[in-house]
Amino acid sequence: MIRRFGETPRQDKVYKRRPGAYAILTRGADLLLTHQSEPLPEFQLPGGGIDQGESPVAALHREVYEETGWSIAAPRRIGAFRRFTYMPEYDLWAEKLCMIYLARAVRRIGPPTEAGHMAVWMPPSLAAQKLGNAGDRHFVALALDRFSRG
Repeated sequence: MIRRFGETPRQDKVYKRRPGAYAILTRGADLLLTHQSEPLPEFQLPGGGIDQGESPVAALHREVYEETGWSIAAPRRIGAFRRFTYMPEYDLWAEKLCMIYLARAVRRIGPPTEAGHMAVWMPPSLAAQKLGNAGDRHFVALALDRFSRG
């Protein structure tokens, strides 16, 4: 059973399953997040939807680059969660299946290529508060707990 975060699914909507890969990216003492300006401004874990025929890890590398301009290394899946949401940019009611990875941010290749995104470095404790959805906040808090225990 995969834990659900966020809103309860609405009975009057049909949701399309949308698998995605997202990363908790470390470098030094900070985490690399993306700030998305639209449709609502919010901080997010970099990542996104997995294209047809694409592996989750390939999607993770592609999405992180598009949203932050950074390359990553050593992704390791640490969990998954579901959330039900409306995605106005796609006019889609989605059941997002979010696979969460822990990885290292390696090198800035350039600016984000996805419009409306900005790479932001943030201390993990602040990221655990500022991230826009409860699932992202949960996994960052878990990662913080693991780091503090060594």
